[in-house]
Amino acid sequence: MGFFTTPSSAKKRKRTESSGQTGKSVSTSGKKKRVEDEEISSEEEGEGRGRTIDDSDDVEEDEFADETAADKRRRLALQYLENTKAEIEEAGFNAEDVDRDILAERLKESVAEDKGRIYRHLTDIFSFSTASHSHFGNDTRTLTSIAVCHPYVYTVSKDRHLTKWQTPDPASPAKKPKQVLHVRCAARKTDKGYEGGHIDEILTIAASQDGKFVATGGKDNRIVVWNPVTLSPLKIFKQHRSPVMGLVFRRNTNQMYSCSADRTVKSWSLDELAYVETLFGHQDEVVGITALANERCVTVGARDRTARLWKIVDETQLVFRGSGESKKRKGSDGDYFTEGSMDCVTMIDEEHFVTGSDNGSISFWTINKKKPIFTVSVAHGKPDPLLPSQYSAESDFSTSAFPAPPPQPRPITALAAVPYSDTFFSGSYDGYVRVWRISSDKKRVEPVGRLGVPHEPAHSLEVAVARERTETAFLSKTITASSTPGQVNPPARGVVNGISVFETGEKRDVRGGMVAGDYLYVAVALGKEMRLGRWLKVPGKNGAVLFKVLRKEVEKPKAISSPPVHE
Repeated sequence: MGFFTTPSSAKKRKRTESSGQTGKSVSTSGKKKRVEDEEISSEEEGEGRGRTIDDSDDVEEDEFADETAADKRRRLALQYLENTKAEIEEAGFNAEDVDRDILAERLKESVAEDKGRIYRHLTDIFSFSTASHSHFGNDTRTLTSIAVCHPYVYTVSKDRHLTKWQTPDPASPAKKPKQVLHVRCAARKTDKGYEGGHIDEILTIAASQDGKFVATGGKDNRIVVWNPVTLSPLKIFKQHRSPVMGLVFRRNTNQMYSCSADRTVKSWSLDELAYVETLFGHQDEVVGITALANERCVTVGARDRTARLWKIVDETQLVFRGSGESKKRKGSDGDYFTEGSMDCVTMIDEEHFVTGSDNGSISFWTINKKKPIFTVSVAHGKPDPLLPSQYSAESDFSTSAFPAPPPQPRPITALAAVPYSDTFFSGSYDGYVRVWRISSDKKRVEPVGRLGVPHEPAHSLEVAVARERTETAFLSKTITASSTPGQVNPPARGVVNGISVFETGEKRDVRGGMVAGDYLYVAVALGKEMRLGRWLKVPGKNGAVLFKVLRKEVEKPKAISSPPVHE
């Protein structure tokens, strides 16, 4: 094999000769270059300047070629500070103290969101029990979903109505949102070539944060992207083969994710109005989806009883399997309710999320464990037992051989969280939106109360459930709400099919460097039927309700001297 290699002595001689020649050529070329630089003409000088401008990127690369990783982080941090200061100066803030405070707030929010962890604890800052509410809606069937892009709220219904509402200014006396635009897709199911929108029930809606796009999905397997200014369709996607169950935008971008009954999750880029890719994995229809700032989303697969974290860039997934049965709670009556379907999901931060199931349980998960950290059983209680006339056809109920079927827990129909905070909301058909918080050690879910209901026992779920069982159920058609002394008319009568949350007002440093706005709005979509079917029909309203939650320091709006600054 020696003839394939060169002797080491020859290699050394060749390397020595070449190195010597290179040194001479470098020194000679250096002298020639200095002479040419001294004799350069004006035209050549202009050309040289042009070449320097064109090669500025290469010069910058050479300048930072020897930069270490620590130096690069320091340089980028200083550059970020300078850019942020420039933005603040353009906004017209001249006071150094104000500039320093705003800059500090921006930096804290930026760092916290980049880390993707809980950094705001809002349950002690906002007064949820004193929240005011106002109903709004038009003459439509059941609302199936709701989305918010401040100051606008978008609702969709089963009869193909898409409505745009404007929320009132917090300082104004008006309470109800005002209808701005409305469109109804007039085509029938048989009109497959209709390009004006949907041809069947609209099941879900999502709005981008920059206000450029509104997207809806329906039973017709379509995703329609709308112009929010005119509510005219921009693009219709028909890649899904079954009804589109959920849509969500990646935070601060126009990247959208969709889930469908065809058991797939698809990614879209609305800046180009283009389809990107499809992800497979669920064994049943995918009924819920959520996402935050990172390129990942979490979905729930109904009867496959799994939640899946999709890492879009890596094209991988993590599978989280449901518990199957609700755990026995201390002091409960010992009933067990099997989990049959995992129906809704919301992300708390990039590492934690919450799911809701048809057995009334709310489960708190971390991406580092395959089983839930904590589960709240029968979170929205159970209805009263059926009357004999409701379950038996016998004329004499005393002779009936069949006992009354035991009441089943109300399923969790909607979930929504304030991003990167400890607060989230849940809905069912008990007439209330319930407020929950994550404990400081991120190991428990604690009840805060019912939204807009004063004097709620704050930290005792057992007391709340026990009290609810003694009340007359508002769902009973034989007893009116006014016939029970002291009973409060529920603010969200009907099935809660969607919840959307947004924060507004002037953001201030309220506690320990934490920033919070003056107002927290919770928009809720209501209906007499479930979002995906008609297997349950309850008394209520086909419409929406907007809850306005005040920060505890600004519980009296009259004391506000100037309108809050909108984001």
